[in-house]
Amino acid sequence: MREAGGNVTLRVFVKPRSARDAVDGVRDGALVVRVTAPPADGQANAALLRVLGRVLAVPPSAVRILRGASGREKLLSVDGVSVALVRARLKAVRPGRA
Repeated sequence: MREAGGNVTLRVFVKPRSARDAVDGVRDGALVVRVTAPPADGQANAALLRVLGRVLAVPPSAVRILRGASGREKLLSVDGVSVALVRARLKAVRPGRA
């Protein structure tokens, strides 16, 4: 995670077509997020933005995909938060919950 100019960038690994939307901890330095949406037509990406927006208490529009829109590994930017705030909100989420 990095902070610059009021934005935080973070690496995310997405697991589409999961049983439920959930944050599943960290693997190899990337936040693991499960979404129920399929990876077709950007549905999994939209679900990812909604899940992270809910977990981080920001609107989904504050979360943007910088790299990896067509893959499972992504680099995201979250506007209006600090690294400390992101860590605190992610720590408050039990693995497997969103």
